[in-house]
Amino acid sequence: MRTRRGAARHKAKKRLSKAVKGFWGNRGKLHRVAKETLRRAWRTGFIHRRTKKRDMRRLWITRLSAATRARGTNYSQFIAGLKKADVTLNRKVLSELAISEPEDFSRIVELAESGD
Repeated sequence: MRTRRGAARHKAKKRLSKAVKGFWGNRGKLHRVAKETLRRAWRTGFIHRRTKKRDMRRLWITRLSAATRARGTNYSQFIAGLKKADVTLNRKVLSELAISEPEDFSRIVELAESGD
């Protein structure tokens, strides 16, 4: 006897329809087009979850570069000084400090310049 997949197929189509709800045109209506579109959406989502991390790091470095230049040094000397001074704050925290606590950040820059 052949296998019948009525309930399972209906459930799978329903799950797909829910996932593509709001997609433009036939991408949200027709099963085959919706499947292809959803696969592409998952792929780009996977890629962009990784590139988002790179973009944020670039943003933090740009902010730090601007903040350190305003205090008379540059980014590479600042990071090298922090490593010598054994300061383990990451770029995200340093960037937030530069924005929200400029006085504290200035002290960190002085610490990095002394390099002890």
